[in-house]
Amino acid sequence: MISDRQKLILKVIVEEFVRTNDPVGSNTIINHPHFSLNISSATVRNDMMELEQLGFIEKTHFSSGRIPSEAGYRFYVKEILAERDRSSDRFPMIDEIFRRDFISREQAIKEAMRLVTELTNYTSIVLGSTGYNAKIKRLQFVSLTARHAVILLVTDKGYVESKKIIIPDDISVRDIERVITVLNEILHETPISKIDETINQNLKETGLKSFVEYYNDLISAFVRIFTEMVQDKYFLSGQSNILNLPEFQNINKVKEFVNAIENQEILKAISVSEDGLTVRIGEDNLIKAMKDCTVITVPYEIANGERGAIAVIGPTRMEYQKIIPLLEYIANNIKRVI
Repeated sequence: MISDRQKLILKVIVEEFVRTNDPVGSNTIINHPHFSLNISSATVRNDMMELEQLGFIEKTHFSSGRIPSEAGYRFYVKEILAERDRSSDRFPMIDEIFRRDFISREQAIKEAMRLVTELTNYTSIVLGSTGYNAKIKRLQFVSLTARHAVILLVTDKGYVESKKIIIPDDISVRDIERVITVLNEILHETPISKIDETINQNLKETGLKSFVEYYNDLISAFVRIFTEMVQDKYFLSGQSNILNLPEFQNINKVKEFVNAIENQEILKAISVSEDGLTVRIGEDNLIKAMKDCTVITVPYEIANGERGAIAVIGPTRMEYQKIIPLLEYIANNIKRVI
């Protein structure tokens, strides 16, 4: 779709903007130490115009330079970083954690992700194997009063959890019971970590679309139930770090992000793929508080075949070239801990 030269220009724009938070101009690109092509500023500007027309970079109102768009970040991750040489990925500080005597696998993962937080100033999450693998066996709705009810959630791991809910005035108990009946059908044997994904896939087919407003509240309740159910297997580090970034100086954004953490909605941002790495950038994220964020998730597998996931939450202006290799290295080497 774009030439190798344009890929190199886009790479420089992304990495330089991530480093400085300033728009990138043609002179900066030509003089960049990683830009080895002997071409003129005019040629670079022409290529930048094409990249802008393709939607990969944007021009700001206060500078002649360019910044990456969300589409540009996605292309950078999927096409440019995917071509990197993985053989040179080495992280001695992670190796040191994994080689320690008498350290449990769970503790090793937590310490590794705490180190990731310290190195990046981003927020990190560990989703343990218990929560990752638990599957829904049954949902039950119990009406308490005209406006209050309890949702029961039973998993194949033997957990039975309940959550009290308040029924919105414009929705009847019968409507809620019908929603629960449908959810029981589509969520049976669904891993708790994939509740949101499964419901979205079935939204149109089941007729749940007419209950979208209540569906959002219901999913939030499920996420909170899940968090309480596996709180010993859920680890969050550096949750306040992201608030120090330039992208989060707006007080309303700060409130939204803090609420997402307190309500445990932050777990909805984790999208785990059987194929490995998942990167959700900006509008890819399902919750409003994450619209200016990138969430990178990598699943890991332990010796008995059970799986968990590690994730980093940061701004879209994230050091992808450092974070992705680091998370993949942790996930690929966790089996070394006995």
